[in-house]
Amino acid sequence: MPGTTSTSSSNSQPPTTYSGRSVFGQAPTFDLETFSNRDFVVKDFVESLSDSAVPPNRKSGPANQTNAFDPKPFIRTFENALNRMVEISADLEHRENELSAAVRRAEAQHGRAMQATKSELDEAMAKFERLDTSLSGNDHNSVSRTVKIGQRLEELDRQRIRAQDTKFLIQCWLEVSERGELFMLEDIRRQGGGEGKVRCANIARQLMKISQRLDQESWPQVNGAPVHVNGVNGGPNAIQKKRPRHNTRELIEKFSETLEKDLLKSFDEFYRRENFDGMYECAKVLYDFNSGASVIGAFVNQHQFFIDRSQLITEEVGGDPESWERLADPDAQAPGVEPSLQALIDEVKVVVQEESAIIKRAFPYAEQVMTKFLQRVFQQSIQQRLEMVLEKANTISSLAFLRSLQAARSAISTLIDDLKMHGLIETPEPASPQITMVLDQQFDDLFVPYFAGSTYIEREKRNLEELYSSLLFKFTIFHSRRRKAPTTLMKSLAKSGSEMLASARDAYVERLDSSDLAPAQKKMLLRIAGLKDAENANAQTEIEVSTEDGILSTTNTKRMLKWLAEAVGRGLELNGGNETARDVSALLHILISNMAEIYLETALDAANDLAASQETLTKSEPDLSYVPTLKPAITIMHLLSTFIHTVLLPLASSSISVRKEMTRSTTQTLENLENKVNNILQHTIDVILNWTSRLLANQKKTDFRPRDDPGSVQTTYTELLQTPTCQTVYTFLSRLHPLFLTSVTPGPNLTAFLTELALGFRALLFAHFQKFPVNAAGGIMVTKDLTKYIEVLRTWELGEEFEQGGGGLESVMEIGHLFVVGPEALRERVRALREKGVWEASVLRGIVGRREDVGSVGVQSVLGML
Repeated sequence: MPGTTSTSSSNSQPPTTYSGRSVFGQAPTFDLETFSNRDFVVKDFVESLSDSAVPPNRKSGPANQTNAFDPKPFIRTFENALNRMVEISADLEHRENELSAAVRRAEAQHGRAMQATKSELDEAMAKFERLDTSLSGNDHNSVSRTVKIGQRLEELDRQRIRAQDTKFLIQCWLEVSERGELFMLEDIRRQGGGEGKVRCANIARQLMKISQRLDQESWPQVNGAPVHVNGVNGGPNAIQKKRPRHNTRELIEKFSETLEKDLLKSFDEFYRRENFDGMYECAKVLYDFNSGASVIGAFVNQHQFFIDRSQLITEEVGGDPESWERLADPDAQAPGVEPSLQALIDEVKVVVQEESAIIKRAFPYAEQVMTKFLQRVFQQSIQQRLEMVLEKANTISSLAFLRSLQAARSAISTLIDDLKMHGLIETPEPASPQITMVLDQQFDDLFVPYFAGSTYIEREKRNLEELYSSLLFKFTIFHSRRRKAPTTLMKSLAKSGSEMLASARDAYVERLDSSDLAPAQKKMLLRIAGLKDAENANAQTEIEVSTEDGILSTTNTKRMLKWLAEAVGRGLELNGGNETARDVSALLHILISNMAEIYLETALDAANDLAASQETLTKSEPDLSYVPTLKPAITIMHLLSTFIHTVLLPLASSSISVRKEMTRSTTQTLENLENKVNNILQHTIDVILNWTSRLLANQKKTDFRPRDDPGSVQTTYTELLQTPTCQTVYTFLSRLHPLFLTSVTPGPNLTAFLTELALGFRALLFAHFQKFPVNAAGGIMVTKDLTKYIEVLRTWELGEEFEQGGGGLESVMEIGHLFVVGPEALRERVRALREKGVWEASVLRGIVGRREDVGSVGVQSVLGML
């Protein structure tokens, strides 16, 4: 129940006693600040009023206190609070009324001030309009009168200035001609500052003209006679003027020299203080002395860039030794521009761009100054460093020189393009045509010595010849020795190539012994040749070579083509133009001479001679170890042809005659190589068929006529799978196919080769089985042998020619059938073969005639059909 709950709640509070305190709480006190506080909360405010209305004895009375709720304290508290809030509201309203009245008064005062200001502005505008109308009204006469007054005033001012200048000029002339002094000009020069020096220069130039007219004795004589000007001393009736007592020309020139030095000094001071206006005035005046040559020379020669570079120009070209070694290595990637040259190029780019802004502001003839500055930069700094870098590279190797030249030209070309795009004195626009022409001319002048005539292409040719000779050195040594050792694999070499091999070898050795060959280059060439030192190259008999040194290598071929491709690309970048076709033709000649003639033809001639020598062998199996030479040879021929037609020939399109000659030379070379390969293949076919024929000749005449005696040796043949001769031929032919698969790339060439070989072998079989008599049991052996022969032929990739030429493999099996079947079946089989037109009648007659029962009526009737 509620009463119970209230009692228990009061019992839970501890007893509290109040002494000396009022029964009711104090009324709350607050003012306007209480409500204007940002932390004011209505709920908290009401709770504070309620707390202040509760008497203390009710807050902490005894636990058993059960007095009823008394609302009077709350009523009194809230009444007092409400009264206080009414008072505060009245005060707030009063203050608001006062502020509103003050605002209205201020607005009224502001409106009156704006009105007065507007009236004053309107009055001033009206006065200005009246003044403007009075000066340039609609009346034409008033306008003309005003303009004429202004022009007259300007004319009078010019006349006044001209009269003052004329007066001063006359005074200066009298002073220099009568007293030999120029104190008046000296005073202006010393005290007038920059404008005074400019005025002195103009007056000095005018005094020089007066001296030339009035003091002709001070000037050089023409043919020993004084110079006459406008009637002065012009004839006997001319009025003789009074001669000056002093040499005015020398005095004025001496003053002009002093003035020029002062102007140059002032220009230098202005430059150090970055006073571009002062520099501009000095440069403008100095242009009248000697077309600005002195001030341009002073500006360029005393530039800090050239002072610093003149001290560094004597430094030797350093660099990382490993970088120089990579630069000379044809198989390594070129490291790029030499660091000191690249640093100079970067510095030049920054300096030129910065100085162009100064030149544009400091010189009225900025383009002329910019031209001189660029010429000095390229002709002194860049050219000297470029020559040092190339000299250093030339001491390394020919390839290092060419690569350094290419990298330097590319870097400087990039610098030229950057300067053109920057615009220099025309920035932010691109450079002017004059500056562009100067930059292009400086760029061309830097590299003219390296591309004059055939200088460049001769360097490229010499570099390639050195590299190719090194790479093929052991190859030539190997084949030279094989010529003297006929019992080895390469025992027979082509005599037509012997002189070429000797010439290439001797040229290489002579080059290694040359004193102009750099040690680093000699080391690189020996490394490419696989030699340890130059003495080994001279002592050819001491050079160790292996069989691998004498065979063709596609890896070496790719290296040779890579070196040539680099030379072609470098030539297009450095020396591209009208001579491209001629240069490419020269490089093609080197490629054909080394790769086709020295490399390919030497190997193919050796293989061809060895193949030809095997045709006459009768006692031992032919040596076909030369056959693997064909695959790399064909691959190299393909690479050579592709490279020439893809890279070299298109570059010669600019010259029809050169391209025609290159095409003719290429075609002739490739046809020569193809003929050599065809000869080798033809010799190989002949060698194989000759040896196969030699093996078939070992067939015994009784092999296909076994006796019926069970104890005889011939009877045991029928129990075998094939005859010994067949097994020997099968073993020999079985080894050929894997050999040719690895020696000739699978494709039309291999198919044509195997087809021709199969046709020859089939012809041998036809002729072979026409030599031996065959009985019924021997017919079975013939069939077994033919089955074995067909087995080996089935593994070959044969073309349609084999099927069309003689009925294919089935026609071979028909040989056995002609020996096995009876006379009646023989008649039908022969008739079928005749209808198909597979065999000729002579072949059929020869095979049927070797049957043991050839004398029978049935077989004779078949022969009668044929």
